[in-house]
Amino acid sequence: MKILMVLTSHDRLGDTGRKTGFWLEELAAPYYVFKDAGAEVVLASPKGGRPPLDPKSGEPDSQTDLTRRFEADSEANALLSNTGRLDSVGHEGFNAVFYPGGHGPLWDLAEDPASIRLIETTLQAGKPVALVCHAPGVLRHAKAPDGKPLVEGKAVTGFTNTEEEAVGLTEVVPFLVEDELKRNGGVFSKAGDWAPYVVGDGLLITGQNPASSGPTAERLRQYLAGR
Repeated sequence: MKILMVLTSHDRLGDTGRKTGFWLEELAAPYYVFKDAGAEVVLASPKGGRPPLDPKSGEPDSQTDLTRRFEADSEANALLSNTGRLDSVGHEGFNAVFYPGGHGPLWDLAEDPASIRLIETTLQAGKPVALVCHAPGVLRHAKAPDGKPLVEGKAVTGFTNTEEEAVGLTEVVPFLVEDELKRNGGVFSKAGDWAPYVVGDGLLITGQNPASSGPTAERLRQYLAGR
């Protein structure tokens, strides 16, 4: 089993002067779901190299056993420091693609032609794509083969409007994940704020928030194991 994980290269939180990037738990928890199952994990990002970490995700209140394991893991950190350029990889050779969140993807991956192409071609090849927290927002421009929005009529979830409001960034982000998925015809559902919640619809698997990142990866692992 070989999994491609796609991370953001965007490090600016709008015009706030604050930093953003990927959310550490949303990389670490899925990473170990895959690695502990014997999978090979490859990391990619739009710019390649070491992607920016949202500094808040490294603060004590956001740390978990798996984030601490990741930070102490020299192999994992070597991978993170040398992500491949997203425009140089495709679905070929991979069993699935996983997108961790963080606010960064709303600015770059949501608009990145290479990311849109990767999502569309992976699904068209009959391989699953999983996205968690803010990452389902990167589906906004992806299309189904008939030209309709990829999420139209599909059961999806993602970071909710109330969760965005709770972190005080409703007016900062370029769009709200929940609103955008609904606007494109997604059948959006959610659990309570910050509760783990995963939705699967065929090859598309989405998770609501950081706590959903491990369960989303586990749902993907189970899907692949059942094929």
